Amino acid sequence: MSSSVSCGIVGLPNVGKSTLFNALTGSSVLAANYPFATIEPNTGVVPVPDYRLNKLAELYNTEKIIPASVTFVDIAGLVAGASKGEGLGNQFLSHIRNVSVIVQVVRAFNDPNVTHVEINAEPKRDIDVINTELVLADLQSINKRLTRFDKEARAYPKLRPLADTYKKVYEILDNGEPLWSHTDIDFSTIADLQLLTAKPVIYLFNLDEHGLDDQVRKDQLSALVAPARALFVSAKLESELKDLDQVDAEELLNSYGQNESGLVQLIHAAYDQLGLQSFLTAGEKEVRAWTIPKNATAPEAAGVIHKDFERGFISAEIVDYNDLIEAGSMTQAKASGKVRTEGKDYKMQDGDVVLFRFNV
Repeated sequence: MSSSVSCGIVGLPNVGKSTLFNALTGSSVLAANYPFATIEPNTGVVPVPDYRLNKLAELYNTEKIIPASVTFVDIAGLVAGASKGEGLGNQFLSHIRNVSVIVQVVRAFNDPNVTHVEINAEPKRDIDVINTELVLADLQSINKRLTRFDKEARAYPKLRPLADTYKKVYEILDNGEPLWSHTDIDFSTIADLQLLTAKPVIYLFNLDEHGLDDQVRKDQLSALVAPARALFVSAKLESELKDLDQVDAEELLNSYGQNESGLVQLIHAAYDQLGLQSFLTAGEKEVRAWTIPKNATAPEAAGVIHKDFERGFISAEIVDYNDLIEAGSMTQAKASGKVRTEGKDYKMQDGDVVLFRFNV
């Protein structure tokens, strides 16, 4: 069971991708005022903020904390014609295939000092350019498969349901629509095609600082991408936040009417889009967060730690994080009946603090 989370940051050149990447990851890649400043994708791995880990570390008197992590990939700017090789073309598209979530950065401010490939920023047009290129790339992939598979399905009727799925996907794409808005298709049956628009998408609108509290403007931008998820950040503000300590960062965020940084918002959105959650392990040696899909069973969660744990799974000793903190210790949690033993059919919950018992 894979539990890795990777977010591919895509968009037109000069929309703030690299600036946001630097702010999110604490990196210092080139963020220049010209197209294709990013050629090879830059990768940054960041810890998932989780206040529960610090509380557990205090409870168990350990200094070793291992949070879950998210990988961000800053991918070169896409231009119209990329599916035909324009700009960095196929190189760009191949990098997107390797990520689990597409984060499409859309510039939603105009600044004469920051050039734009189309002279000025128009969010709808810019979104359409990116989506069109992704759709065209997917059409190429599905068309090759459909032509061959349709013939095979006529000879082998058992293949007809899959052939029908290919045909339905082709029709959606041929109509110019990304696949991410169609929830009635089981994309797992055609996962080997790595279709770009079948990946979950988050639209990240890059506003200036004054735009962050303009709810009318944010509602208008949300409507452009509905029902997809829309987030609103200021790359400039995020850049300032990364150099501040927690107290000063919170104070700066509050001054702009924000409760969470763009990083925290984006990680939460990525987990939500991918249907992920975290369970926790705690002891004197370390406390740690592990990422698993929602509805994962206890043995599947154990397998994220080590495959032997899943193969030899016996049971899971589980206490809810809040119950453990309220009790003050595992001993007290057990004494108050808050710790329970679960078997192979147990569905893990976010915030479960777990001790797996296994035999190998």
